[in-house]
Amino acid sequence: MTGWWWVRHGPTHAKGFVGRTDLPADLSDKAALARLAAYLPERALVVSSDLVRASATADAITSTRHRLANRPALREMDFGDWETREFRDIAKTDPDLARAFWTDPATATPPNGESWQQVATRVERATLEIMAAHPTRDIIAVAHVGVIITQLQRAGKMTSVSAMSFTIDNLSVTRLEFLNPDWRIRGVNYLA
Repeated sequence: MTGWWWVRHGPTHAKGFVGRTDLPADLSDKAALARLAAYLPERALVVSSDLVRASATADAITSTRHRLANRPALREMDFGDWETREFRDIAKTDPDLARAFWTDPATATPPNGESWQQVATRVERATLEIMAAHPTRDIIAVAHVGVIITQLQRAGKMTSVSAMSFTIDNLSVTRLEFLNPDWRIRGVNYLA
């Protein structure tokens, strides 16, 4: 069994869609980071997206754990022309696609961006590579809301619409277990 401890990075305080834009996380809440680090399994490996908001969060909670190299495949969805724009502005310029993004995320793709399925595929590939290199280890993966939701969808064998109904707060933990070949959801959005 491989335990996945998905951690959403610290807050950026951005109001718009932040995917590939490399904004830093606000990691000033040292007490929250300490509680999170204490909650996570001590012998787990730590991996993160290479975007600074995730990698800095991972560095802040690593402690004595072994830190793996950052993985670009764990980046947030590329929102293309929607990057850093607020949803209400996008809804004004492209109301049909904006609505479809929430009601049919499996097929709605931001202009010049990445589809939900592209994100899910690259993240699945990365998790399989990590598990192949480190079988039966607990993995703490610091990533982004979209990345974590794709893995909830995978583990729960649910639609993208159902998966997107979950809340994933900053510095929360979502626990999944890989029981080859099946997955189990152990907890979602836990705040230490």
